[in-house]
Amino acid sequence: METFLDILIIVVCIVGLWQGAELVVNAATRIARKIGMSDLVIGLTVVAIGTSAPEFAVTVVAALEGQSDISVGNVVGSNIFNLGFILGGLALLKGITTTKTMVYRDGGMLIGTTILLVIFMYDLTLSRFESAILLIILVGYIGFLIYRRSESEEHVPEGEFNWLDVPKFLVGIAIIVTSGHFFVESASDLARLIGLSEWVIGVTIVAIGTSAPEIATSLVALMRGQSGMSAGNLVGSDLFNLLGVLGLAGVLHPMVVNPAAQSSILLLGGMVVLVVVMMRTGWRMSRWEGGLLILITIGRWILDFMR
Repeated sequence: METFLDILIIVVCIVGLWQGAELVVNAATRIARKIGMSDLVIGLTVVAIGTSAPEFAVTVVAALEGQSDISVGNVVGSNIFNLGFILGGLALLKGITTTKTMVYRDGGMLIGTTILLVIFMYDLTLSRFESAILLIILVGYIGFLIYRRSESEEHVPEGEFNWLDVPKFLVGIAIIVTSGHFFVESASDLARLIGLSEWVIGVTIVAIGTSAPEIATSLVALMRGQSGMSAGNLVGSDLFNLLGVLGLAGVLHPMVVNPAAQSSILLLGGMVVLVVVMMRTGWRMSRWEGGLLILITIGRWILDFMR
């Protein structure tokens, strides 16, 4: 009965994280437009933060409660899920056309950031100093993009500002924070009840749950024939998760993780390189490449649950 209750709470919290993120993105975008922010700045800040809000909530709450395995596992697992399952699924259903900007700028930055995380986590710890470096890199990168006035590949929701957007934004934040808290609590209880480590729960169940906004965005983009935009958003989301989400969590509370984390972090590093190479070959990700990414992700989950 207790296990069923935890599962029910997790499902409810996933819905809450999804709906809360949607409220935040839509309301904050219209507020930002009202105060004169450009679509580029909105895409790189408001939309990016909004779609990563579930990862923010779960990762920061877990870090503050001393559950580093769920905190780091969520980010690592979300990134693996985004690249392996969502991006792989898009390519499998409908080949994805890529761009030089996506490959060289965002892909190159993602490779460098992931390698840096592998180095930082080699001793299974993430200190405040290392986390601050991640945040500084994020600020510098966003500043560089704004300075260059590059075209944003983020989908920016349309709509005119309404005074109700302010309370909607605050309600969205409250839903996300509350859902994140109970999500972490139930996931931890579930891990103990069924004998799985918090790392395994974090890198699989929690990671999939907090990727709900990315799943929704990708499906919508695919139905609109904008698979390339969806791919760019997934790469950008992974970059924001590593630098912003993990960086903030680590600054608030230094983290020490399970030795099992090393293999997952190394897998993420290898997958990032593989994805960027796939994007570069012919400036397109084919169906067989998408299928390969899905198989790698499923294989990793099987290994995680067998621990």
